[in-house]
Amino acid sequence: MLSTILRIFRKMWLFLADLPMERKLIVVFVFLISMPITYVSYLSSRSMFSSVLESATNSAGQMTSNASDTMDRYVADLKRYTTLPLYNTDVQLYLTQKSTDWDKNTAMSMFLSYLKPTKSEILAVYMVDQYDSVFYDTAAGINMTFPKDRLSTWKSLSEAGGTAPVIQGRHSIQVNSSEQREVFSVLRTIYSVSTLKSIGILVFDIDIRLFKGILDPVNAVTQGNTLVVDDQGKLMYDGEDTEKATPEKQALTRQQLLGHVKQDQGHFQIELDGQPYLAVYTVSKQTGWTTMVTIPLSRILSPVEKNRNTLILTTLAIIAFALFVATIISHALTKPLKSMVRLMKQVQHGNLEVWLHPKYNDEIGMLGSHFNRMIVRVKDLLQEVSLTEKRKQKADMRALQNQINPHFIYNTLESIRMLAESSEDPRVAELTYLLGLQMRYGIVRSEEMVTIRHELDHVRNYLHLLQIRFPDKFKLDITVPEALLPLPVIKLVLQPIVENAVFHGLEPKVGPGTLSIKGWEEDGKAVFCVEDDGVGMDGDTLRALNDSLKSGADGERFGIGLRNVNERIRLHYGPLLGLSVSSEPGRGTRVTLRIEALTSRLREE
Repeated sequence: MLSTILRIFRKMWLFLADLPMERKLIVVFVFLISMPITYVSYLSSRSMFSSVLESATNSAGQMTSNASDTMDRYVADLKRYTTLPLYNTDVQLYLTQKSTDWDKNTAMSMFLSYLKPTKSEILAVYMVDQYDSVFYDTAAGINMTFPKDRLSTWKSLSEAGGTAPVIQGRHSIQVNSSEQREVFSVLRTIYSVSTLKSIGILVFDIDIRLFKGILDPVNAVTQGNTLVVDDQGKLMYDGEDTEKATPEKQALTRQQLLGHVKQDQGHFQIELDGQPYLAVYTVSKQTGWTTMVTIPLSRILSPVEKNRNTLILTTLAIIAFALFVATIISHALTKPLKSMVRLMKQVQHGNLEVWLHPKYNDEIGMLGSHFNRMIVRVKDLLQEVSLTEKRKQKADMRALQNQINPHFIYNTLESIRMLAESSEDPRVAELTYLLGLQMRYGIVRSEEMVTIRHELDHVRNYLHLLQIRFPDKFKLDITVPEALLPLPVIKLVLQPIVENAVFHGLEPKVGPGTLSIKGWEEDGKAVFCVEDDGVGMDGDTLRALNDSLKSGADGERFGIGLRNVNERIRLHYGPLLGLSVSSEPGRGTRVTLRIEALTSRLREE
């Protein structure tokens, strides 16, 4: 498959290469101009589509949310009205009175007539006493309500709701011999304020056409259809049929639309009767009702389609003009020039192994020759910079090493001077011999690298010198595995650390001290730890020392020993390795040294 594609590509390339330069440039302009313009036009059309759809979605979502809030406030008002019997002592008394006399009828009628006008959409309000006597007040034109037939339903709903108000979904009531009305009901059990027992039921019948006044503005603005479904999935209102929803519409609502309702608010696209729709919904947290508006996408996108057609025509006109311009300026571009641009891009990305082969001696050929000479000069300069950097690094390492030797020799000669001034002692000869070993190890440069074994021998000789000066003051403990002893290392990395531990940690300590050197291999690195039980250092001093080692900053606060060792290790092994120090006042100091450990190299040796 890949080889077939390569052959086809090669044939196309050969066909293009054999064309005259003017035609080549025309083909190039077709791709370089028409494709971006077409792509931008597509993106613009898509962006316009997304913007219009998003705007319509946001607008519909805001309107459904506002409509849902309006219905919630309406229902909340009705629920508050159901609590009024709790504050009327006469109603509380008559609800528990078994007999129905003129006073009871009068009191109940007056109370119900007070509740009835609170909302214009209330068709009827009912009150049931403790003995199932029903009192009611209805709107004008309603002659038949049949409350007795609905009593059992009221009781079951109110018992299920307990002390909370209950909403009965959409249902029909007979208002006269030939007419029915669609309503929903809000009812609550009435409890005695003294005994806290159930003494009756209060019911409001609300005309379902309440939703029309709330949702018609939504339909007018969105040019869609709004419906309301209760928390049981039953249709409360449909803008297409204000009086009664058909069973088919109910099934469609439950199965197709409500199946996409997953959150409190949202939107989705759905196909109904072969036509795509945008559905935006809001679910009320108070009533559980879902308010949803369905808008045909054709109504939303019709302006976009007109703009898209105009954009296509404009794009074609621009492409035609670009091709015309391409034929005029094609003679100004040549193949050698494109070759040079291609090579320059390779150089820009770091590839200096390029060479331009000019075929002609015109201006482009002369430019190519200068380009070749420039590449040669750049490579020479890079090689010179590399050699200079290596020389500088080597010189820095030697300078750092030379800084350490005079410091060490000074301390050793001071020890000899003190012994010589005190008295003649045979130990001076031994001290001088050990000093010679130390100087020979530090000065002789026949080998740049030594082994860990040599470094440890050098440390032992150095500690022997100090033990002559400070008898019974120091004790040395070396624990380094045999596998690490042949490891190559630069000179004088352990002795300056030991010297620092002796003069700054153990010498100020009262009584004898112990100095230990341990080694191990960890994560491919050789780790050596020089630890003393001397006076240690405080937290501020420790932080300043570690910062100085990490940054490599110059300064005399901590001397040159540790800093020089750390700099030499970083120059030789890389900036990620070096020294780290940990210490506690009165408990000693621990210096950890990390260098590369090549296990395979150790095995060979």
